[in-house]
Amino acid sequence: MTNEIINLMQGDCCCRMKEIPDSSVDLTVTSPPYDNLRTYNGNNEQWGEHVWKDVITDLHRVTTDGGVVVWVVGDATMKGSETGTSFKQALWAMECGFNLHDTMMYEKDNPPPVGGSNRYYQKFEYMFVWSKGTPKTFNPIMRTRKNKWNDKRTERVKGFTRDKDGNFKKIKVSLTGEVKVSNIFKYVVGGGNSVEVGTKHPAAFPDKLANDQIISWSNEGDTILDPFMGSGTTGVAAKNLGRDFIGIELDKDYYNIAKDRIENTNSLGEFLK
Repeated sequence: MTNEIINLMQGDCCCRMKEIPDSSVDLTVTSPPYDNLRTYNGNNEQWGEHVWKDVITDLHRVTTDGGVVVWVVGDATMKGSETGTSFKQALWAMECGFNLHDTMMYEKDNPPPVGGSNRYYQKFEYMFVWSKGTPKTFNPIMRTRKNKWNDKRTERVKGFTRDKDGNFKKIKVSLTGEVKVSNIFKYVVGGGNSVEVGTKHPAAFPDKLANDQIISWSNEGDTILDPFMGSGTTGVAAKNLGRDFIGIELDKDYYNIAKDRIENTNSLGEFLK
């Protein structure tokens, strides 16, 4: 494992990102504020469309050719309906020059029963995968196939699809070896399941989410960015996986939480202030 370079910045990411050179970031894994769902020590009053447009625009500048941004986001519910801000952000990213490479979902295994009296419970958030050109790295998360029929078959017919001319065609799947998982990642969430400091930050996403996305879209020695560092989950995963990391956090209290977590995480790398 390489010795990672960890660069943490406290301040407004719209300003601090200007310090990052063009085309120098291989992967961004981040989760911006979701409309008005959290106050973030009062800092969410500074959040709005003009801010996320600036951030996404600068993300395109700092991302290397073939680099990827994983933008984990959800929408607030106002007057009984969702705001649709997440879709506006994805469309803006495309206007900035990103490809909408994949629309993934982060499914919560034990979501709180929220969603309104006339809506189904909200169980997922989006993980938009934006790429600057064709992704240069893809290390898919794999699972082992299991032959639950306990016979000697090596493949089976799973279903049917249609050709362009409308004819049916069998879909055969192997019963041996490994296969890519789907683009819906499922995690247990809630107090104590993301990080041990979960009660100190109102919206820490699961450690494994950051781990899985970093493995998927980067290699050891690559540079990972999180402009909304929060409690430092992306930084911890990056350090554990032998990646360089740049983290930016506006709130000083959250910055200190992240700094402490990253500084004390197990890694062969060196922590640099």
